Amino acid sequence: MGTTVAGLVLLSQPVGTQNQLAMSLAAMMAMVVLWLFFDGPRTRFVFLAMGSLVVLRYILWRVTDTLPSPGDPVSFGFGLLLLVGELYCVFILFVSLIINAEPLRRRPPPPQRAEALPTVDVFVPSYNEDASILAMTLAAARQMNYPPDKLTVWLLDDGGTDQKCADADPGKAAAARRRRTELQALCAELGARYLTRERNLHAKAGNLNNGLAQATGDIVVVFDADHVPFRSFLRETVGYFLEDPRLFLVQTPHAFLNPDPIERNLRTFERMPSENEMFYAVTQRGLDKWNGSFFCGSAALLRRTALDEAGGFSGITITEDCETAFELHARGWTSAYVDRPLIAGLQPDTLADFIGQRSRWCQGMFQILLLKNPAFKAGLKPIQKVAYLSSMTFWFFPVPRLIFMFAPLLHIFFDLKIFVASVDESIAYTATYIVINLMMQNYVYGKFRWPFVSELYEYIQGLYLSKAIASVIVSPRKPTFNVTSKGATLDHDHLSPLALPFFAVYALLLTGCLVAGWRYLFEPGVTNLMLVVGLWNFFNLLTAGAALGVCAERRQTERMPSLPIARRGVLSLGGRAVDVAIERVSAEGCTLRLPTALLAPGAGQRPMTGALSVTPIDSARAAAALPVTLAGVSRSGDEAVCRLDFGTLRTGDYAALAGLMYADADAMLRFQLRRRRHKDIVTGTLQFVWWGLVEPFRALRYALAGEAGPVADETAAAPVPVYDEPAPVPARPTLPPAPPARPAEPARPAPVPAEAEGDWVRLMLEFENERLLAAEGGRRRGAL
Repeated sequence: MGTTVAGLVLLSQPVGTQNQLAMSLAAMMAMVVLWLFFDGPRTRFVFLAMGSLVVLRYILWRVTDTLPSPGDPVSFGFGLLLLVGELYCVFILFVSLIINAEPLRRRPPPPQRAEALPTVDVFVPSYNEDASILAMTLAAARQMNYPPDKLTVWLLDDGGTDQKCADADPGKAAAARRRRTELQALCAELGARYLTRERNLHAKAGNLNNGLAQATGDIVVVFDADHVPFRSFLRETVGYFLEDPRLFLVQTPHAFLNPDPIERNLRTFERMPSENEMFYAVTQRGLDKWNGSFFCGSAALLRRTALDEAGGFSGITITEDCETAFELHARGWTSAYVDRPLIAGLQPDTLADFIGQRSRWCQGMFQILLLKNPAFKAGLKPIQKVAYLSSMTFWFFPVPRLIFMFAPLLHIFFDLKIFVASVDESIAYTATYIVINLMMQNYVYGKFRWPFVSELYEYIQGLYLSKAIASVIVSPRKPTFNVTSKGATLDHDHLSPLALPFFAVYALLLTGCLVAGWRYLFEPGVTNLMLVVGLWNFFNLLTAGAALGVCAERRQTERMPSLPIARRGVLSLGGRAVDVAIERVSAEGCTLRLPTALLAPGAGQRPMTGALSVTPIDSARAAAALPVTLAGVSRSGDEAVCRLDFGTLRTGDYAALAGLMYADADAMLRFQLRRRRHKDIVTGTLQFVWWGLVEPFRALRYALAGEAGPVADETAAAPVPVYDEPAPVPARPTLPPAPPARPAEPARPAPVPAEAEGDWVRLMLEFENERLLAAEGGRRRGAL
């Protein structure tokens, strides 16, 4: 304690500008040496500690020396607003440091005898999903590796309730009755149980509680309708409940087959980690260390006795998942997080649906904060209160993000001095802070998040989430549960209907850059400060330009999301049965490889029908063959790559398709690992600059083409609204910007999570081979 106090006293001592610059450069060089030549937990601690000292020096200087004079109330007011935004970000930073100090590494649960396993009820809540989506999820859930007599799969249908079947609109009532009849038959054929209720009360929470009233299993598993489990889901999770009688939750990551709008429109899905991977690979594991990992609405197991004690799933707010975990943690129950992808789901396809989803998450977390403030919640340990406060206050990010975006315009257009500093001071404090900030975030998160991508996601959401925040603050109980549409089929390029505000902001920032340049070059008396502020505004312009690329929505290249797999099978075609290697599969078809000499005569020259049988794995029973049609053949040397279509699947075919696509959870793990390449600061920055410069022209081209709004294939199914996964909360802490040069990137000082242990390590090493054996050394050498 004495050492800490002494360090803070030393930190607060005033030094000259040149001495501050020398201290920051020395810290920077020391961090470079640690990065390149050392490794390990102690090195990480020293690295982050040195970077944090520079951050604290910057904040101390920022608070004491840079505010405008109160004698100028306009400048002082805006300056204070900017400072408050920065202090919020520093709060999030240091809370994250506490939470993610040492993420927990859980070993796989020990194997259990069948007779010792608990009974399990699987709930698949549904609202308006297509029967084909439900058929895949139900079939895969029925095939999970678990004793059949201890596994019951329930379809909880809120689209066929008595209320909907008796709707005053005859067309809606008839559609609900048809849906009920169709899904009852679907469940009967797949071996699942159908359940609906009288009225649609309390949305998803009410639907789940209706399931609790009928089910009797020891463990409840929840899957969203579009979250399909892999066969090993229960085998790799249920064992934790037998080790801890007070465990109420085992949560697993949400992994996705399709890109979100940012990934699709910037074409990063195959090469950049998804946005949510930082949350699930770092933050949830950090929360798990402090018994704070929470229910994410799907891909989770909950103990029935704990739910009964709490009165079922909580439904006061629209994020029933986090609220339920919040209440059970307060009652002394514990949670566990398993860092292994065991489901494959769908993300919103359009920007409008993406923003709608995030607005609900944001509003729900603010509802919990306002109605059930963790700081005053009895039963929570202090560290759990900090964890939940971190998760909820994170969603305030739209406000500081927009402050940082528009602040430089106040000086450019109105000459307001909201940040009082000389150019020398800006270099000594701000510029060095920016560089060290970038180093910290790249050191910790370079494997999970490219430079500046967090800022892009925050800006895109911030323009619309600010309104959502205001509505909750005004009326905390007003927000209602809205389902998220997924499965939209976009048949050509178009401009999002949400694009207009993004174009307006871009035009404003571009005007700011032009005015700043003109004033700096031609206006008498303008100092170098205008150049610095202009650079800050130019960085904001690049962010706004990349966001325009997100608004310019590209057509979908796949009608159905696919998954790369590595399976063996037998293809019966043209009177021949040959062994094949299956490489990729979707609900529509698959791609496989076989020796060219084994192709049936005439293959690829005319339509041919046949059947595909899959070699079972993991002691699974052999499934029926899938009917296929040869859609195309391409030859590469002695091998042929065949594209097969499944055509219209019968209900019974979904069991075979689930056995093909979702039998091997390692397929999703391999896909994620393939994208987790450390992105160094230089190449990441260049990529971001390229987006900022080029994407506005593509967006302008779409606008001039006159195509606005999400245009869907008229022959395809309408977008499917589904009960949704919850808010991934702080994926990383956000640091304040670095005015006046440009906003700094959020420092993300959480330890790089270690890979899973046991068999999971073997799988990762088998996939990554020698590259992963030298991953840390390669990361340090390439990071600068």
